[in-house]
Amino acid sequence: MKYLLMLLICILPTFSYAGEARDMADDPVLEKRMVGLAENLRCLVCQNESLASSRSDLAKDLRQEVRDQMKKGMTDQEIIDYLVSRYGDFVLFDPPMKSYTLLLWYGPFALLLIGLVGLIWQMRKRKTQIPEASLSAEDAQRAAALLNPPKDSQT
Repeated sequence: MKYLLMLLICILPTFSYAGEARDMADDPVLEKRMVGLAENLRCLVCQNESLASSRSDLAKDLRQEVRDQMKKGMTDQEIIDYLVSRYGDFVLFDPPMKSYTLLLWYGPFALLLIGLVGLIWQMRKRKTQIPEASLSAEDAQRAAALLNPPKDSQT
C-alpha cells in the first residue's frame, strides 16, 4: 500500500500537465492570414522576433488587434498602415527606404568605405616613412656566403 501511494505521487504530475493554449481565431482562414501578416511584423517587446512567434503579452494583444481588424474587413495593407501610424516603421521587419532612413541603409557601407580609405592612406604614409635599407659590401659578402655555401669537391 505504501509503495502504491508513492507510485501515485510520482505519476500524478504527469497527468496534471496541460499544454499552453494558443490564441486562435474561430476561422482557420482568418488565422492563417493573421499569421502570414504577423510574420512580417516585429514584436515591439522582443525586437528580434516576429509578432507571430513572440510570446509576450503585448504581442498577444497586437495579434488579437490584427484579428479584430481582419474581422472588420480591413485589408492587410490597411492593417499595416494602422500599425505603422501607431508604432512607427520599427514595427516592420523590412522598413521602407525614406529620406530619414538613408543613414540606416547606407551608413554601414559608408563607414566601411571610410575605413578602407583610411587604411590605404596609413599604409602609403608608413611606406614613405620607412627608409630603404642598404647593405654594406661586407654584409653582402657575408649574406652571399650564407646563402651559397662553398661546394665540397668530395661529393
